[in-house]
Amino acid sequence: MADYCTPATRPAAPVEAEGPFAECVLCRKPTEHPESTKGATLCPVCEWQEAQRAACSG
Repeated sequence: MADYCTPATRPAAPVEAEGPFAECVLCRKPTEHPESTKGATLCPVCEWQEAQRAACSG
């Protein structure tokens, strides 16, 4: 049993896919998704902007 002051062990961070990355369908910049990803891929900036638009649309 770990005591209160002992930090818990964290699981290993997921391994990110290594190049080539898919292009954003809006701005054509590289995304965080591999090229093999199906569907419309968005870069983090465009993904955030789309979320903002959806939140404001009602």
